[in-house]
Amino acid sequence: MFLARIRRAEGAPVEVAALDRETGALLTLPSGMSGDPVALLRDYGVAELTEAVDRMRRTGAAPLDPRAVLFEPPVATCTKICCLALNYAAHAAESRLEVPPEPVLFFKPPSALIGHRRTVVAPARTRHLEHEVELAIVIGAETRDLPAERWREAVAGYSVINDVTARDLQLANMERNVPWDQAKGFDTFAPLGPYLVTADEVPDPQALELRLEVGGRLRQQANTADMVFGIPRLIEDLSDGMTLSPGDVIATGTVAGLAPLSDGDVMHASVSGLGTLINPVRFTPR
Repeated sequence: MFLARIRRAEGAPVEVAALDRETGALLTLPSGMSGDPVALLRDYGVAELTEAVDRMRRTGAAPLDPRAVLFEPPVATCTKICCLALNYAAHAAESRLEVPPEPVLFFKPPSALIGHRRTVVAPARTRHLEHEVELAIVIGAETRDLPAERWREAVAGYSVINDVTARDLQLANMERNVPWDQAKGFDTFAPLGPYLVTADEVPDPQALELRLEVGGRLRQQANTADMVFGIPRLIEDLSDGMTLSPGDVIATGTVAGLAPLSDGDVMHASVSGLGTLINPVRFTPR
């Protein structure tokens, strides 16, 4: 299933909708159901949710045009965004850094999340923004100390995430040898979506194409097969001593091809089989 959190207008209630891939329309789930896709998957499962959508289709429920709704991030509750640095060798090389011997973790706050077609706003303190397309893993069950061979038990599904970065601030802090989380964690710096794609739709998450285009020009392209540390290892490592909660997001690392963004640019970040996440960029005047 492809599940989205949407509003029909600004200030309207959040609804969960499923994408009808035959027509490209959205069908909202019954109003009595939770507005949290992760909770819905836990409480009902894919099969029952699919039946609910089919019933609505048969009873003539009015479909919604995805272009006419407002998308929210497809997770209603997220306690942390776990991000992996230098998890593709080509990206490490372009950054003139060595491939790490162990996964390198940093965090983005949930307040950085925005949805599909929402605007990334650069604060006035930065003049150099860069895009970073990544595969996102959405956690579906409370997870701690999970061995790699059981990694699928943790996963509700997948999405597309763009790890937007204020590169000038990050590099300045790296030169000072101080943490650079702030350069990654501003409001709007974690676009996620459009959909939470359930795990059954993705037989092999290590065989997905990642692409990012700006202004119709391809900037980033690679395959999740190129990860230094694959998904089983990442989940094992992250859950070792740290609880991953339902709705938490793992951003599995970006690929080579980073480049600066300009005011008014529109980023198209896509992962094959999951959809395309579109976000415009606006710089705040000084």
